[in-house]
Amino acid sequence: MWQHLPGKDFGRRRALRRTAAGPLHDYLAVPFPARASLCRDAEIVSLDLETTGLDPASDRILSIGTVTVRGMAVRLDSAWHQLVQVSRDIPEASAVIHRITDDQSAQGLPLKQVIPDLLNRLTGKVVLVHHAAIEQQFIDQACRTLYGSGFLAPMIDTEVLARRQFERCNRPYRPGDLRLSSLREHYQLPRYQAHNALSDALATAELFLAITAGMAMDHSVRLKDVLC
Repeated sequence: MWQHLPGKDFGRRRALRRTAAGPLHDYLAVPFPARASLCRDAEIVSLDLETTGLDPASDRILSIGTVTVRGMAVRLDSAWHQLVQVSRDIPEASAVIHRITDDQSAQGLPLKQVIPDLLNRLTGKVVLVHHAAIEQQFIDQACRTLYGSGFLAPMIDTEVLARRQFERCNRPYRPGDLRLSSLREHYQLPRYQAHNALSDALATAELFLAITAGMAMDHSVRLKDVLC
């Protein structure tokens, strides 16, 4: 499982010693941002995946989208979207959701070429996701398959942040209130088309900025206040 450990540098150096030379080793060789860092001083990469299903052991990554938050602003020139080839037919029920067809997937790159690019984009950064289970499990599975070791990263989950805010304010909520679209509506953010990896990464980045703006208007929020 993708680990996000509370200890110094998130256990990165220990994981580095266990990881063979290659893209994952290179990624782990670069220190993560310190927990005491201000969010505005850290580079945060908002990440989203589209997959053929919910089981990382049997399902596959179809697309990856990222966008960087730097200086507590979304840097649109950093946006990256990559389709991933899969070696099996995409289930119809899955294609209805993410709108990625077999023909489109065939135009993508093999996962073994995509993951090194992703790791390079995440090197030395904090990972930002909404509802972390999918990204955690699928990227960890990909790294174990390709490199024999799991993925390790400091991570922010906007679903967790929103729940903390609701509980801090004694605001009742239902599970559906923590969906990305519902939270964007709560924070009066524009509605985007869901289930596109890049647009969902952008939507998550904007939601993160809205939540943290409510935590400290002067952007003095520290990573330790928002990390999982």
